[in-house]
Amino acid sequence: MTARVLIVDDIPTNVRLLEARLSAEYFDVVTAASGKEALAICAAGEVDIVLLDVMMPEMDGFEACARLKADPRTSHIPVLMVTALDQPSDRVRGLESGADDFITKPIDDVQLMARVRSLVRLKALTDELRARARTGQEIAVEEAMRAMDSIDDDNGRILLIDTDPRHAERLKGYLAATNRVDVLTHPAEAALVVSDGTYELALVSMALGDFDPLRVCSQMRTAELSRTLPIILIAEEDDKPRVVRGLDLGVNDFIMRPVERNELLARVRTQIRRQRYAMELRRSVNNTLVLAVTDELTGLYNRRYFERHLSMMLAKAQEQHRDMAMMLIDMDYFKSVNDMHGHDTGDAVLREFADRLRRNIRGVDLACRFGGEEFVILMPDTDLHQAQGVAERVRNAVAEKGFDAGSGRPLNVTVSVGLALNDQHADTPESLLKRADVALYRAKREGRNRVVCDAA
Repeated sequence: MTARVLIVDDIPTNVRLLEARLSAEYFDVVTAASGKEALAICAAGEVDIVLLDVMMPEMDGFEACARLKADPRTSHIPVLMVTALDQPSDRVRGLESGADDFITKPIDDVQLMARVRSLVRLKALTDELRARARTGQEIAVEEAMRAMDSIDDDNGRILLIDTDPRHAERLKGYLAATNRVDVLTHPAEAALVVSDGTYELALVSMALGDFDPLRVCSQMRTAELSRTLPIILIAEEDDKPRVVRGLDLGVNDFIMRPVERNELLARVRTQIRRQRYAMELRRSVNNTLVLAVTDELTGLYNRRYFERHLSMMLAKAQEQHRDMAMMLIDMDYFKSVNDMHGHDTGDAVLREFADRLRRNIRGVDLACRFGGEEFVILMPDTDLHQAQGVAERVRNAVAEKGFDAGSGRPLNVTVSVGLALNDQHADTPESLLKRADVALYRAKREGRNRVVCDAA
């Protein structure tokens, strides 16, 4: 995933060094030499993440960060503070000024790229939620921003997973004054414990004996109510390679042992505040979208909503030179389901299919009922390999288990899938849909129950 990164530093040598490192990883880099210039760039253009130096004349990084987070136009942009200061109090001050993360000089390339990629994923998800709110009803964002003023980070519900009770109790002692902390010493139970959505944050020790901490994190993300649960890893210096792997898998943050109390508190507050903001955005979107843009039977967005949203997302992808994919899905031989079992059964199958669809796409993907038994998925920041992976997961989720027909014998249903990619600058919503439709009919002709891509 690429992104536009703003580097803010008054020392040209530092700027050139960071610019070279990020450009080598295919990030689009813009630069600013002062906090004032950075504020203007963020307010005026599309910036995905800010790398902000602390020590600058006139306006230091702490003040610049606080101003970014106080402005509704820029408050959602992740800020990674970069500084030579290495005292825990400096990290805490940076996080409390609103920074999403903190990295010290000399900069470790592995940590830099891991933290940048993690924050870029956060920005992509936030952008998608904000775009959906704008598409459905502008008031959704306004209400969410007003609600942001009342969001705090106190009384967080935290699950601490550590097989060493002594270590766990010490960390719990750091957090218990302002949070509700439960300790779990049996990692195998983690997925079940978080599945009801009770917790707002999970702290996972990298030292779990016979248990793989990254598998524990992955399993916690399988349940619907814990899919977006923030996770912080507690790691030793030797754990760095696995920490990077964890961040690539979607872990939100990490902290190194020995754990400093105030830094832990600051990182926990940041994740809980961010989680509550994301939840408020989701509630705002869900509560303010009128029935005119949702499909009554499946609860998915309808064709009217999709066509409007597609135009906006395609224009954004083309302007920023980003990938985007579209998946068109048609249920095979669905007419026979209605003819043989009745329309009530057909409706039940469509509802169950919509549920399986939601469970097998990603948080940033937009699912719509296009009409009848045809569905469409819009996938931002998605290349061919990723799109094929999601499409195959959806196809398998339908084919591997029958649908309840109410007669005791499950109905076997399959789907055909056509994929199209935004790889032509002259693409229009109509041409992208047409290519997905062509790919879908190829899948039908070639035997159904398959995924076909028409990339260009």
